[in-house]
Amino acid sequence: MEIIAYGVLTDEEPLLREAFDKAFSGHHELRCLGLFLDRDTAPTALGHEVVLSCVNDTLDADVLRALAEGGTRMIAQRSTGYNNIDLGAAKELGLSVARVSYYSPYSVAEFAWTLALAVNRRIVRAAHRTREFDFRLDGLMGRDLRGRTAGVVGTGKIGTAFARIADGFGMRLLGWDVAESADCLALGMEYVPRERLFAEADLVSLHVPLLPDTHHLVDAGALALMKNDAILVNSSRGGLVDTDALLATLRAGRLSGVGLDVYEEEAGVFFLDKSLEVMTDERLARLMTFSNVLVTSHQAYFTRDAVGQIAQTTVTNIEDYLAGRTGDNTLVRPQTA
Repeated sequence: MEIIAYGVLTDEEPLLREAFDKAFSGHHELRCLGLFLDRDTAPTALGHEVVLSCVNDTLDADVLRALAEGGTRMIAQRSTGYNNIDLGAAKELGLSVARVSYYSPYSVAEFAWTLALAVNRRIVRAAHRTREFDFRLDGLMGRDLRGRTAGVVGTGKIGTAFARIADGFGMRLLGWDVAESADCLALGMEYVPRERLFAEADLVSLHVPLLPDTHHLVDAGALALMKNDAILVNSSRGGLVDTDALLATLRAGRLSGVGLDVYEEEAGVFFLDKSLEVMTDERLARLMTFSNVLVTSHQAYFTRDAVGQIAQTTVTNIEDYLAGRTGDNTLVRPQTA
Protein backbone atom coordinates (compact mmCIF):
# COMPACT_ATOMS: atom_id res chain seq x y z
CA MET A 1 0.00 0.00 0.00
CA GLU A 2 1.06 3.62 -0.51
CA ILE A 3 1.29 5.85 2.56
CA ILE A 4 1.17 9.61 2.06
CA ALA A 5 3.00 12.21 4.16
CA TYR A 6 2.22 15.94 4.23
CA GLY A 7 4.41 18.93 5.09
CA VAL A 8 7.62 16.94 4.60
CA LEU A 9 10.69 19.17 4.75
CA THR A 10 13.66 18.69 2.43
CA ASP A 11 16.04 17.69 5.24
CA GLU A 12 13.41 15.51 6.87
CA GLU A 13 12.57 13.32 3.85
CA PRO A 14 15.79 11.22 3.77
CA LEU A 15 15.43 10.35 7.47
CA LEU A 16 11.77 9.48 7.05
CA ARG A 17 12.49 7.28 4.01
CA GLU A 18 15.39 5.59 5.81
CA ALA A 19 13.18 4.61 8.74
CA PHE A 20 10.37 3.63 6.40
CA ASP A 21 12.53 1.41 4.16
CA LYS A 22 14.18 -0.27 7.14
CA ALA A 23 10.83 -1.17 8.69
CA PHE A 24 8.82 -2.17 5.63
CA SER A 25 11.50 -3.37 3.17
CA GLY A 26 9.50 -2.36 0.11
CA HIS A 27 6.18 -3.83 1.28
CA HIS A 28 4.73 -0.33 1.55
CA GLU A 29 5.54 2.78 -0.47
CA LEU A 30 5.95 6.29 0.91
CA ARG A 31 4.76 9.38 -0.96
CA CYS A 32 6.18 12.62 0.47
CA LEU A 33 4.49 15.95 -0.23
CA GLY A 34 5.72 19.40 0.75
CA LEU A 35 2.22 20.86 0.84
CA PHE A 36 0.22 21.07 4.03
CA LEU A 37 -2.96 19.13 4.65
CA ASP A 38 -6.09 21.27 4.81
CA ARG A 39 -9.53 21.52 3.21
CA ASP A 40 -8.07 22.34 -0.20
CA THR A 41 -5.47 19.58 -0.23
CA ALA A 42 -7.45 16.81 1.50
CA PRO A 43 -8.60 15.32 -1.86
CA THR A 44 -4.96 14.36 -2.58
CA ALA A 45 -5.23 11.76 0.19
CA LEU A 46 -7.96 9.86 -1.66
CA GLY A 47 -7.39 6.12 -1.41
CA HIS A 48 -4.64 6.34 1.21
CA GLU A 49 -5.42 4.32 4.33
CA VAL A 50 -2.58 5.88 6.34
CA VAL A 51 -1.79 9.61 6.35
CA LEU A 52 1.27 11.16 8.00
CA SER A 53 0.54 14.70 9.22
CA CYS A 54 2.65 17.51 10.66
CA VAL A 55 1.99 20.13 13.30
CA ASN A 56 1.03 22.84 10.78
CA ASP A 57 -1.58 20.75 9.00
CA THR A 58 -5.23 21.60 9.62
CA LEU A 59 -7.10 18.51 10.75
CA ASP A 60 -10.44 19.95 11.77
CA ALA A 61 -13.77 18.09 11.51
CA ASP A 62 -14.27 18.96 7.84
CA VAL A 63 -10.79 17.77 6.82
CA LEU A 64 -11.09 14.60 8.88
CA ARG A 65 -14.47 13.85 7.32
CA ALA A 66 -13.02 14.29 3.83
CA LEU A 67 -10.15 11.95 4.73
CA ALA A 68 -12.47 9.32 6.16
CA GLU A 69 -14.75 9.47 3.10
CA GLY A 70 -11.66 9.02 0.92
CA GLY A 71 -10.64 5.82 2.68
CA THR A 72 -8.23 7.06 5.36
CA ARG A 73 -8.31 5.05 8.58
CA MET A 74 -5.14 6.12 10.39
CA ILE A 75 -3.43 9.48 10.99
CA ALA A 76 0.15 9.49 12.31
CA GLN A 77 1.17 12.94 13.50
CA ARG A 78 4.92 13.59 13.25
CA SER A 79 5.09 15.76 16.37
CA THR A 80 4.41 15.78 20.07
CA GLY A 81 1.77 18.51 19.86
CA TYR A 82 -1.63 17.66 18.42
CA ASN A 83 -3.75 20.77 19.05
CA ASN A 84 -4.30 20.96 15.27
CA ILE A 85 -6.32 17.71 15.32
CA ASP A 86 -10.00 17.52 16.29
CA LEU A 87 -9.74 14.32 18.32
CA GLY A 88 -13.46 14.24 19.04
CA ALA A 89 -14.28 14.29 15.34
CA ALA A 90 -11.63 11.65 14.66
CA LYS A 91 -13.23 9.33 17.22
CA GLU A 92 -16.70 9.84 15.75
CA LEU A 93 -15.38 9.06 12.28
CA GLY A 94 -13.60 5.91 13.47
CA LEU A 95 -10.13 7.23 12.66
CA SER A 96 -7.07 6.03 14.55
CA VAL A 97 -4.72 8.87 15.60
CA ALA A 98 -1.20 8.59 16.98
CA ARG A 99 1.57 11.07 17.74
CA VAL A 100 5.25 11.14 18.70
CA SER A 101 5.13 11.45 22.48
CA TYR A 102 8.89 11.72 22.90
CA TYR A 103 12.00 12.86 21.05
CA SER A 104 15.30 14.45 22.06
CA PRO A 105 14.48 17.15 24.64
CA TYR A 106 17.97 18.56 24.19
CA SER A 107 17.17 19.79 20.68
CA VAL A 108 14.53 22.21 21.97
CA ALA A 109 16.29 23.11 25.22
CA GLU A 110 19.55 23.92 23.46
CA PHE A 111 17.74 26.02 20.86
CA ALA A 112 15.87 27.92 23.56
CA TRP A 113 19.26 28.82 24.99
CA THR A 114 20.44 29.77 21.50
CA LEU A 115 17.62 32.32 21.34
CA ALA A 116 18.28 33.57 24.88
CA LEU A 117 21.98 34.09 24.27
CA ALA A 118 21.43 35.64 20.85
CA VAL A 119 19.05 38.33 22.14
CA ASN A 120 21.09 38.92 25.29
CA ARG A 121 24.31 39.55 23.37
CA ARG A 122 22.67 41.17 20.30
CA ILE A 123 24.20 38.56 17.98
CA VAL A 124 21.93 39.19 14.99
CA ARG A 125 22.58 42.94 15.01
CA ALA A 126 26.30 42.35 15.44
CA ALA A 127 26.40 39.89 12.52
CA HIS A 128 24.56 42.29 10.23
CA ARG A 129 27.01 45.07 11.16
CA THR A 130 30.18 43.09 10.61
CA ARG A 131 28.94 41.89 7.20
CA GLU A 132 28.94 45.57 6.26
CA PHE A 133 32.38 46.06 7.89
CA ASP A 134 30.86 48.10 10.71
CA PHE A 135 32.77 46.98 13.80
CA ARG A 136 31.36 49.39 16.37
CA LEU A 137 30.07 48.04 19.68
CA ASP A 138 27.43 50.72 20.24
CA GLY A 139 24.12 49.14 21.24
CA LEU A 140 25.54 45.63 21.60
CA MET A 141 26.00 45.48 25.38
CA GLY A 142 24.56 42.40 27.06
CA ARG A 143 24.60 41.05 30.61
CA ASP A 144 26.32 38.23 32.47
CA LEU A 145 23.86 35.43 33.21
CA ARG A 146 25.78 34.06 36.18
CA GLY A 147 24.06 35.00 39.42
CA ARG A 148 20.83 36.01 37.68
CA THR A 149 17.49 34.19 37.86
CA ALA A 150 16.07 31.82 35.25
CA GLY A 151 12.35 31.19 35.41
CA VAL A 152 11.43 27.84 33.83
CA VAL A 153 7.71 27.58 33.03
CA GLY A 154 7.13 23.85 32.64
CA THR A 155 9.69 21.40 34.00
CA GLY A 156 9.10 18.28 31.96
CA LYS A 157 11.91 16.70 29.96
CA ILE A 158 12.62 19.85 27.90
CA GLY A 159 12.27 22.24 30.83
CA THR A 160 14.57 20.06 32.91
CA ALA A 161 17.19 20.03 30.14
CA PHE A 162 16.90 23.83 29.94
CA ALA A 163 17.31 24.09 33.73
CA ARG A 164 20.48 21.97 33.67
CA ILE A 165 22.04 24.39 31.19
CA ALA A 166 20.95 27.36 33.33
CA ASP A 167 22.57 25.69 36.32
CA GLY A 168 25.76 25.38 34.28
CA PHE A 169 25.71 29.14 33.80
CA GLY A 170 25.46 29.54 37.57
CA MET A 171 21.92 30.90 37.57
CA ARG A 172 19.36 30.79 40.35
CA LEU A 173 16.43 28.57 39.30
CA LEU A 174 12.72 29.24 39.75
CA GLY A 175 10.15 26.78 38.41
CA TRP A 176 6.43 26.56 37.84
CA ASP A 177 4.51 23.42 36.89
CA VAL A 178 1.60 21.28 38.02
CA ALA A 179 4.11 18.70 39.28
CA GLU A 180 7.61 19.21 40.61
CA SER A 181 10.59 17.54 38.93
CA ALA A 182 12.94 15.62 41.21
CA ASP A 183 15.80 16.39 38.80
CA CYS A 184 15.08 20.12 38.96
CA LEU A 185 14.80 20.06 42.73
CA ALA A 186 18.21 18.37 42.84
CA LEU A 187 19.58 21.35 40.90
CA GLY A 188 18.30 23.66 43.64
CA MET A 189 15.22 24.88 41.77
CA GLU A 190 12.60 26.59 43.90
CA TYR A 191 9.01 26.06 42.77
CA VAL A 192 6.99 29.24 43.18
CA PRO A 193 3.62 30.65 42.10
CA ARG A 194 3.56 31.74 38.47
CA GLU A 195 3.22 35.42 39.39
CA ARG A 196 6.35 35.35 41.52
CA LEU A 197 8.31 33.62 38.76
CA PHE A 198 7.40 36.32 36.25
CA ALA A 199 8.24 39.06 38.74
CA GLU A 200 11.64 37.77 39.85
CA ALA A 201 13.10 36.09 36.76
CA ASP A 202 15.66 37.82 34.57
CA LEU A 203 15.01 35.17 31.91
CA VAL A 204 11.67 33.41 31.40
CA SER A 205 11.56 30.35 29.15
CA LEU A 206 8.30 28.56 28.26
CA HIS A 207 8.15 24.75 28.11
CA VAL A 208 4.49 23.81 28.58
CA PRO A 209 2.00 22.35 26.07
CA LEU A 210 -0.76 24.46 24.55
CA LEU A 211 -3.96 23.61 26.39
CA PRO A 212 -7.07 25.67 27.21
CA ASP A 213 -5.53 26.45 30.61
CA THR A 214 -2.20 27.58 29.11
CA HIS A 215 -3.55 29.59 26.16
CA HIS A 216 -2.15 33.14 26.53
CA LEU A 217 -0.35 32.08 29.69
CA VAL A 218 1.87 35.11 29.05
CA ASP A 219 -0.78 37.82 28.83
CA ALA A 220 -0.79 41.52 29.66
CA GLY A 221 -0.88 40.77 33.37
CA ALA A 222 2.09 38.41 33.25
CA LEU A 223 4.10 40.80 31.09
CA ALA A 224 3.36 43.67 33.47
CA LEU A 225 4.90 41.64 36.29
CA MET A 226 8.15 41.03 34.40
CA LYS A 227 11.22 43.20 34.92
CA ASN A 228 11.76 45.94 32.37
CA ASP A 229 15.05 44.33 31.32
CA ALA A 230 13.89 40.69 31.41
CA ILE A 231 14.28 38.26 28.50
CA LEU A 232 11.35 36.13 27.28
CA VAL A 233 11.87 32.95 25.24
CA ASN A 234 9.14 30.79 23.72
CA SER A 235 10.17 27.59 21.94
CA SER A 236 7.03 25.64 22.85
CA ARG A 237 3.74 26.78 21.27
CA GLY A 238 2.84 30.19 19.88
CA GLY A 239 -0.53 30.36 21.62
CA LEU A 240 1.16 30.54 25.02
CA VAL A 241 1.93 34.23 24.38
CA ASP A 242 -0.67 36.94 23.76
CA THR A 243 0.95 38.65 20.77
CA ASP A 244 -1.05 41.87 21.14
CA ALA A 245 0.00 42.19 24.78
CA LEU A 246 3.61 41.46 23.84
CA LEU A 247 3.56 44.15 21.15
CA ALA A 248 2.16 46.69 23.62
CA THR A 249 4.92 45.76 26.09
CA LEU A 250 7.63 46.18 23.45
CA ARG A 251 6.20 49.50 22.26
CA ALA A 252 6.43 50.72 25.86
CA GLY A 253 10.18 50.04 25.73
CA ARG A 254 10.05 47.10 28.12
CA LEU A 255 11.90 43.75 27.95
CA SER A 256 15.56 43.49 27.07
CA GLY A 257 14.99 40.78 24.49
CA VAL A 258 12.43 38.35 23.14
CA GLY A 259 13.23 35.08 21.36
CA LEU A 260 10.32 33.40 19.58
CA ASP A 261 10.58 30.12 17.71
CA VAL A 262 6.80 29.85 17.57
CA TYR A 263 3.97 32.28 16.86
CA GLU A 264 0.26 31.88 17.53
CA GLU A 265 -0.71 32.50 13.88
CA GLU A 266 2.22 30.63 12.33
CA ALA A 267 0.11 28.19 10.30
CA GLY A 268 0.30 29.13 6.63
CA VAL A 269 3.46 31.18 7.21
CA PHE A 270 6.14 29.13 8.95
CA PHE A 271 7.95 26.52 6.85
CA LEU A 272 7.06 28.48 3.69
CA ASP A 273 8.93 31.00 1.50
CA LYS A 274 7.05 34.30 1.80
CA SER A 275 9.95 36.47 0.66
CA LEU A 276 8.29 37.51 -2.60
CA GLU A 277 4.91 38.26 -1.03
CA VAL A 278 3.49 41.11 1.01
CA MET A 279 3.35 40.10 4.66
CA THR A 280 -0.36 40.43 5.44
CA ASP A 281 0.01 39.39 9.08
CA GLU A 282 0.46 42.83 10.63
CA ARG A 283 1.29 41.53 14.08
CA LEU A 284 4.09 39.30 12.83
CA ALA A 285 5.42 42.10 10.61
CA ARG A 286 5.36 44.47 13.58
CA LEU A 287 7.27 42.00 15.77
CA MET A 288 10.00 41.94 13.14
CA THR A 289 10.52 45.70 13.46
CA PHE A 290 11.87 45.48 17.02
CA SER A 291 15.64 45.14 17.10
CA ASN A 292 15.49 43.21 20.40
CA VAL A 293 13.14 40.55 19.00
CA LEU A 294 14.41 37.43 17.25
CA VAL A 295 11.87 35.25 15.42
CA THR A 296 12.75 31.84 13.98
CA SER A 297 10.49 29.45 12.09
CA HIS A 298 9.64 26.65 14.55
CA GLN A 299 13.06 25.01 14.18
CA ALA A 300 13.91 24.22 17.80
CA TYR A 301 13.25 20.51 17.28
CA PHE A 302 15.11 20.43 13.96
CA THR A 303 18.23 18.38 14.66
CA ARG A 304 19.21 15.16 12.94
CA ASP A 305 18.86 13.36 16.27
CA ALA A 306 15.34 14.58 17.02
CA VAL A 307 13.98 14.29 13.46
CA GLY A 308 15.44 10.79 13.21
CA GLN A 309 13.64 9.81 16.42
CA ILE A 310 10.40 11.34 15.13
CA ALA A 311 10.68 9.35 11.89
CA GLN A 312 11.38 6.10 13.74
CA THR A 313 8.49 6.59 16.17
CA THR A 314 6.14 7.45 13.31
CA VAL A 315 7.04 4.20 11.59
CA THR A 316 6.49 2.31 14.85
CA ASN A 317 3.05 3.90 15.15
CA ILE A 318 2.20 2.69 11.64
CA GLU A 319 3.42 -0.82 12.49
CA ASP A 320 1.25 -0.84 15.62
CA TYR A 321 -1.80 0.25 13.64
CA LEU A 322 -1.28 -2.40 10.97
CA ALA A 323 -0.89 -5.05 13.68
CA GLY A 324 -3.99 -3.86 15.54
CA ARG A 325 -1.98 -2.65 18.52
CA THR A 326 -2.23 0.57 20.55
CA GLY A 327 0.34 2.15 22.85
CA ASP A 328 1.46 5.27 24.68
CA ASN A 329 1.48 7.24 21.41
CA THR A 330 -2.16 6.43 20.59
CA LEU A 331 -4.48 9.43 20.91
CA VAL A 332 -7.59 7.86 19.38
CA ARG A 333 -8.00 4.10 19.21
CA PRO A 334 -9.17 2.48 15.99
CA GLN A 335 -12.73 1.15 15.95
CA THR A 336 -11.52 -2.43 16.01
CA ALA A 337 -9.32 -1.89 19.12
